[in-house]
Amino acid sequence: MVSKQQDCYILAVETSCDETSAAVIRNGTEVLSNLIASQIETHRAFGGVVPEVASRKHVESITRMLEEAVQESGIAMEDLSAIAVTEGPGLVGALLVGVMAAKSLAFALDKPLIGVHHIAGHIYANRLVEEILYPSMALVVSGGHTELVLMERAGSFKLLGRTRDDAVGEAYDKVARALGFPYPGGPYVDKLAGEATEVVELPRAWLEPDSYDFSLSGLKSAVLNAVNQHRMRGEEGFEPAIARGFQESVIEVLVEKAIRAVRATDSRQLLLCGGVAANQGLRAALTQRCEREGIALLIPPLKYCTDNAAMIGAAAYLKWCNSEFSSLEIKGEPSFSLEAWSVQS
Repeated sequence: MVSKQQDCYILAVETSCDETSAAVIRNGTEVLSNLIASQIETHRAFGGVVPEVASRKHVESITRMLEEAVQESGIAMEDLSAIAVTEGPGLVGALLVGVMAAKSLAFALDKPLIGVHHIAGHIYANRLVEEILYPSMALVVSGGHTELVLMERAGSFKLLGRTRDDAVGEAYDKVARALGFPYPGGPYVDKLAGEATEVVELPRAWLEPDSYDFSLSGLKSAVLNAVNQHRMRGEEGFEPAIARGFQESVIEVLVEKAIRAVRATDSRQLLLCGGVAANQGLRAALTQRCEREGIALLIPPLKYCTDNAAMIGAAAYLKWCNSEFSSLEIKGEPSFSLEAWSVQS
């Protein structure tokens, strides 16, 4: 175990998809710097993230981002305690850019290297703003993940449910495209749903009575069918009602299953995590339901919902405290297991 008497400064790197980010975190909770270079404008022209383009953009930005993050933090390179990096899951080419940069820096500075699971980062983004009480339940909603994760102790992850097809963020982008909105479409659907005065009722996929899994492919198909029917009849202005119907269907299932999971596991808190945690409809519905149920809810501020390196540094601190460091042989792991990344007890 490492000594906790001295401050720990972790330089963290995040390049799992289309944001290049670098941050310096003190003792797992204090953000000294958190820089993000977004590629949204580049990928918007293609209607989605192009992996090869994302990798090239990371290569162009990574060195500058690392230098600026350290400079902004006020910490000298030699005073860093460790280098952390997203090891997976994510786009393999994008991951490799960050991993290679982090490994090179760790070797040059003779500092420990900590490979971090991307979803652990999203979960521990909550730790940047408030203490996490265990056992705790995490509802992970992002472009590639929809999961319910039980944490019985710090750094312990047990997957209770996951999506069987589309992730929530992926479904939002596909529905947005069908409604005529550009990438990324989630914010457009969220805004439109909030403004709608009418609603097109759409199905809820509850699956088996005791299942914590999710399924969105049927709902997505129902949306496409509704859009086609309106267009075939030559109707206009139907988009808000469909957006509201889609969002209400998604949110109802997410909220109900999350609340049921909290009750079944006697969790002390519910944590909302991931890029879709920025969805205003979901934040409002979950807040209202948790207040009614007397459940403590943690939701990170918007700046920590989307991919960022600060959350990677927060999760890396768990491994630092347990002296669980990575080999310089690590590679990007696009199918990295969250449960396997758990901190050893």
